Amino acid sequence: MSRSKNPPRGRRAPLCGALLTLLASPAASQEAIALDQLSVEGEGGVSLTRAAPTGLNLRTPDRTASRLGLTPLETPASIDIVSGETARLRGQDTIAEAVTQDATGITTIAAPGNGNGAFTSRGFAGPNSIQQLYDGTRFYVGANTVTFPFDTWNVERIEVLRGPSSVLYGDGAIGGVINVVPKKPVFVPINTARTVIGTDGVARLALDSGGALGREEFGETFAYRLNVSGNRADGWIRPEGDFRNLAVSAALLFQPSPDLAFTVSHDLGYQEPARYWGTPLVEGRIPDLIRFNNYNVRDAKITWADNWTQFKTEWTPSADITVRNTAYRLTSRRHWLDTEQYIYNRGTGLVDRSDDLEIYHSQEQVGNRLDASVKGSLFGLPNAFAVGFDVNHIDFRHTNNFYFEETTPSVPLTGYDPGCFPQTGRARPAYATQTSQASVFAEDRVILSDKFSFLTGVRLDVPTLHRQDLQTGSQFEKTYQALGYRFGLVYNPTPDSALYAQYSFATDPVNSLITLNQSLAGFQLATGTQVEIGAKGLAFDGALDWTLAGYRIVKDNLISAVPGQPTLSTQVGSQSSQGFELALGWQFAPGWRLDGNLALLHAQYDAFDQNVGGATISYAGNQPIDVPERVANLWLTWDFARAWTARVGLQNVGQVYSDFSNTARRPAYNLVNLVLDHQVTADSRLSLRVYNLFDKVYAISGNAVNGVGTNWLLGRPRSVEVAYTVTW
Repeated sequence: MSRSKNPPRGRRAPLCGALLTLLASPAASQEAIALDQLSVEGEGGVSLTRAAPTGLNLRTPDRTASRLGLTPLETPASIDIVSGETARLRGQDTIAEAVTQDATGITTIAAPGNGNGAFTSRGFAGPNSIQQLYDGTRFYVGANTVTFPFDTWNVERIEVLRGPSSVLYGDGAIGGVINVVPKKPVFVPINTARTVIGTDGVARLALDSGGALGREEFGETFAYRLNVSGNRADGWIRPEGDFRNLAVSAALLFQPSPDLAFTVSHDLGYQEPARYWGTPLVEGRIPDLIRFNNYNVRDAKITWADNWTQFKTEWTPSADITVRNTAYRLTSRRHWLDTEQYIYNRGTGLVDRSDDLEIYHSQEQVGNRLDASVKGSLFGLPNAFAVGFDVNHIDFRHTNNFYFEETTPSVPLTGYDPGCFPQTGRARPAYATQTSQASVFAEDRVILSDKFSFLTGVRLDVPTLHRQDLQTGSQFEKTYQALGYRFGLVYNPTPDSALYAQYSFATDPVNSLITLNQSLAGFQLATGTQVEIGAKGLAFDGALDWTLAGYRIVKDNLISAVPGQPTLSTQVGSQSSQGFELALGWQFAPGWRLDGNLALLHAQYDAFDQNVGGATISYAGNQPIDVPERVANLWLTWDFARAWTARVGLQNVGQVYSDFSNTARRPAYNLVNLVLDHQVTADSRLSLRVYNLFDKVYAISGNAVNGVGTNWLLGRPRSVEVAYTVTW
């Protein structure tokens, strides 16, 4: 990826290396146990014979759309709750696969430069507009990069809130929020293992263990959960297309009394992803001759290491009062050493390579979040209220070689020597930032009648950024104020249906907030408003659940060139999207189930100018970069014989553009995935998985120069895996 579009980017820990080489809340705890049955009854638990939980989980309380623990039927917002068991049974080994194939209207624009962790939602793209959480905790995005979480083995559920969400989590959530909730400690014994082999040298190994500790001595006071998952492959791109990773999640619950619980957890993620940055376009297409070629240098390196330590306390002194506190320390160490840009030169017939980049990230975030919820009455009406604060401090250090101008030699389309990274272009310390952030938030729900409820929420964030240039010694400091709020009305004509309307206001940083440079520091946060109406419900005794939503979002204060003064920028731009979303789950006959969703939208730049060749060009009316206007998913499940289940998944993603002028088009694509499960015994299952059945060539992301597409980062070709899961 180019330096301007993906500026984002330590050494392997001995333990990680060894393991990878080997591969070659009282109320909260009860809720966790209940929700964890999603895993207990399947890959995570004591029996594999029950069907995986499916559907939209409209009666399942969630903590992403509201801190009051409301169900989707009680919440005036669009919410997807994807169980981890569903994702695993569908062969979705990564968070990106689970979110984009199961949730509504979400697509991936994964690339090594953004940590393979960037998404689009409701017309907006990137980690600064679609916020990602792990167990409710936000890791502030540095240099547009998110590298954790990535593995679905330890996932209990994924909660996706679509639309502006700053009222809950602060700036950076105009498109929505993705909250990955890990499996929790349980007192019921759990032991599960899975092994996978597949084409392109794929090998996966995973373990899930949980249960009570010291039951005889202490009673049901201590419980634990341990998940370990490792993956490796030779890769389908040659050379430097191999990858390996390791994810470890451990948690210990101490519940000294029914109304008090403490949980300490540590999560480790280590990745060495494929060193693949895309395939050059030849006359606007990818020839079969070069589909599997990698034009990176031979000694390319990418490593990401993340560690999350959290200490959670939940106290419920009464049935109407709950107090929660989370103290945490999060770290990330990242390293890139790559030649990242490849452009086919028609004149020479060679692939010109550029952007020889070495980058290090070192990031540490320490913080604490406290909130309390109280149930009572307001003017004689039933009322629930939550209030809290969040404080944190982030240290970020960026080491790079942006000073380096040398270019790696061009190579033929085939039969080339990839060469090595220039030894004179190594990274040096560039800048360091310190960000201190404090926020307060509140939320309220008043029940106006047995059918009507009214929800309000507000959050104020005050981050202060201090940045120092480690080369020149220059520095600056900037304080922002980010305000988000929401009003929503819910009408429940029956206990199993809801109509709602919502208005919300949110903010986005003009770039990754903790790594803003001085040229952008003077700009205000971008602001966005959304109006949404929708309906959701269940029918046929729960055999059918469905949601409908329509919305309009307007985002202001985009950065734009000053007409007539191409070296200056101002905030005058705006962007909007409006759309319709549908999701349903339907058990329409014995042994048959249909799950699907559809998102149709129109997104455009309303006012956006840019300097091109000394002239100011307007892109008003154009489709935003990387944003498709149609996304659809469909899963058909058929229990066609005793102990046999077939699953067919279809995904459609509309065309997108790699440039503001909408001339560098990336075509729409359709993917088909298959899964065949055989219940060998009550405690073991054999699965056959086929990905991209028709071997579609498609682009996940791409680059353009002067309105012409230069390279596409291609998605996975047809591949096959066999998995065996056993529980005891």
